[in-house]
Amino acid sequence: MIVFMYPGQGSQQPGMGAAWVDHPSWELVGEASEVTARDVSRLLLHADAEELTETRNSQLATFVMSMVALDAVTRLGTEAAGHAGHSLGEYSALTAAGVLDFSDAVALVAERGDAMQAAAEEREGTMAAVLGLDDDDVQIACSRSPGEVWLANHNAPGQAVIAGTPEAIDTAAGIARELGAKRVMPLQVGGAFHTPFMAPARDRLTKAIDRTEFRDPQGTVVANVDAAVHNRGSDWPDLLKAQLTSPVRWRQTMTALAEAGFTTFVELGPGEVLGRLAKRAVKGTRPLAVSVPGHLDSLLEALAASPSLTRAPSAPMDGEHLFATERLVVSPSAGIFEAAEGVNPGTSVDVGQQLGQVGTHAVRSPFAGELMGVLALNGERVTASQPIAWLRTS
Repeated sequence: MIVFMYPGQGSQQPGMGAAWVDHPSWELVGEASEVTARDVSRLLLHADAEELTETRNSQLATFVMSMVALDAVTRLGTEAAGHAGHSLGEYSALTAAGVLDFSDAVALVAERGDAMQAAAEEREGTMAAVLGLDDDDVQIACSRSPGEVWLANHNAPGQAVIAGTPEAIDTAAGIARELGAKRVMPLQVGGAFHTPFMAPARDRLTKAIDRTEFRDPQGTVVANVDAAVHNRGSDWPDLLKAQLTSPVRWRQTMTALAEAGFTTFVELGPGEVLGRLAKRAVKGTRPLAVSVPGHLDSLLEALAASPSLTRAPSAPMDGEHLFATERLVVSPSAGIFEAAEGVNPGTSVDVGQQLGQVGTHAVRSPFAGELMGVLALNGERVTASQPIAWLRTS
């Protein structure tokens, strides 16, 4: 089964939206700008690293990029049976699962970023990654520190994040090294997130959450707070409130998904941090990622070739099994589409066979199978990554 993962704050990069500008999914950027009354396009294209690191900017920008990637993947006909997001990414997961409307989610994310930045300015705090030490010993290091420091992220085996005052983190880091930590790395963040320091943000965000509609999720969604599946929309308001001051149990989330039968982990949005964490938390997994349009074809090829997604001849074709047998061929560029001669529904298609032409670019199938239909008309202007043909793979 496939699970989509959504990154949190810290994965943002200057200019990360540039590759998506000509993709149809970029329209979500305009919608986000209307909802928030902010120029989200400018954030994704022109903001420098310093501006983009500000909590109110990084959270909104990262969420929108994840939604653009999700929309692009969905246009190809690929869906997931499960969703999980790290911290901010939980809002992306809930939107993907239908719990939150996109407009409501954008508004909540904008309010969350503003609230967390205000709380961070109220109390000085920071975070640091502790490498090579198990979570119990990291907790001991925090407990032995006389200052205010907490275990904030359970990211993967041998990788945790602590948060608190700079002085308490320095003390806890020294204790962690004594206990065997290989390295303690300061993180460039603006506050002690997922600790009691975020209580003012929780109080402020509660008002926005309480006026938002939450629906039952479509598929599996695992929560940061308890690493458990929650199938009722009514559970999520309190979970999102608690998330601000509670540790992110990401390692436990990955384990819960693996135990539930998920075998394919796909990260949607900027960076590939969650994929690396999933690889450490779930032995044998080979995570996939979509952060730029060029990854879309690679994703489809990887899913088609994945043994874990191959359907047995007698297996019913429903749910996620459809992902292994039905594929969309997409346009390599924008331009006028012309179908190749003899390309008709019901014909067999080989890997690399040309199905048509878009401008000067050949449209070739990365899959072998039966052509079920041509989705673009002769003479039609298509966009890059627009679906051109539908195949049932052999």
